[in-house]
Amino acid sequence: METRLADWIKGTTQGDSANDILRACVHCGFCNATCPTYQLLGDELDGPRGRIYQIKQVLEGTPATRNTQLHLDRCLTCRACETTCPSGVDYGHLVDIGRAVVESQVRRPLNERLLHWLLREVLTRRGLFGGALRIGRALRFALPRALHAGLGEHRAPGAWPRRTHARKVLLLNGCTQPALAPSIDAATARVLDAIGVQALVDARSGCCGAIRHHLHDQRGALQNARRNIDAWWPQLDSGAVEAIVINASGCTTMVREYAWLLREDPAYAARARRVSDATRDLAQFLGPQLPLLLRCVRPASITRIALQNPCTLQHGLKLKHDVEQLLSALGAQLLPVDEPHLCCGSAGTYSLLQPKLALELRARKLAHLLHAQPQMILSANIGCLLHLAAGTAVALRHWIEWIDELIVTS
Repeated sequence: METRLADWIKGTTQGDSANDILRACVHCGFCNATCPTYQLLGDELDGPRGRIYQIKQVLEGTPATRNTQLHLDRCLTCRACETTCPSGVDYGHLVDIGRAVVESQVRRPLNERLLHWLLREVLTRRGLFGGALRIGRALRFALPRALHAGLGEHRAPGAWPRRTHARKVLLLNGCTQPALAPSIDAATARVLDAIGVQALVDARSGCCGAIRHHLHDQRGALQNARRNIDAWWPQLDSGAVEAIVINASGCTTMVREYAWLLREDPAYAARARRVSDATRDLAQFLGPQLPLLLRCVRPASITRIALQNPCTLQHGLKLKHDVEQLLSALGAQLLPVDEPHLCCGSAGTYSLLQPKLALELRARKLAHLLHAQPQMILSANIGCLLHLAAGTAVALRHWIEWIDELIVTS
């Protein structure tokens, strides 16, 4: 693709990155075949190729409009287009650049600005969000049905292991997941403990920054990233931990992006690269540990499983089969699921900002997941779990919780 970037962005780091990405695109349109919003809306401007063209126009000097902003807003950033693209177009980074530019040119309506602020400031603070969640669950009977379903059910986390091990890893001290489903972190710690790995959580770390990043608060997202790097660095640099292991694929994807996001920061660039390199999704970490895991599990009682692979896992991290291989080796009968590449509609805060599209995508995803009548649906990301659970009575769990149930305690 030929480009003529405007003077105000030409020669900048963002401009150079965008220019390289744009020039890789050959307009083939293969990306539209796997784009969820294009499949639903059939509008070229709501597919990757059309969005790339809109971003190109803006970066070449055409003023952004509210219409441009709406088409970019409707993108889930699922990155299925990246998996499909034969030219290797880095759409995820391009849409980040394009959205930031459009956001600087087009002022949002007051109601949108207030909603974005509320989501950024409440969801990223576990104490505040946890308190609001407890109140919401207590008053569930009085809330609208849509909000009622999204609160999830409290499940007791169970005991955190007390043993110490020579092998140690850091877990993310997250924001929404520990409040909504503390059982996931506890199950992670117990499974790691069973194979001789101690899970540590540094209280100085916190939200990975993904929520702020996708809600147009780039400065806040970078502050979250720097805080986490500062918290993890002493143990990582000293060799006290072998990896940073994250059990929410959306957060794993964001932490792996720290190197890119802080590449121009002289104080953090090198450490950000080291943190990104040391970060492993939980499935990625446990895969090589499978022989150890097989020694400490019992046969599964629930075996008919439908697996929902989050977009962040299969398209962002390129770990399409890691969870499948792990579960199959432990006795799961993974049922066939059509359109596994399509997003469920959760996409972080997308289900709150674009509810109509999100509900259509959820209905489509659940129809495929439930087709073979599974006993349970497993996923790898808290947002997907809550979004899908609100639409079905079939039990939804994080896959590590299923493995936790198999662990034989000594």
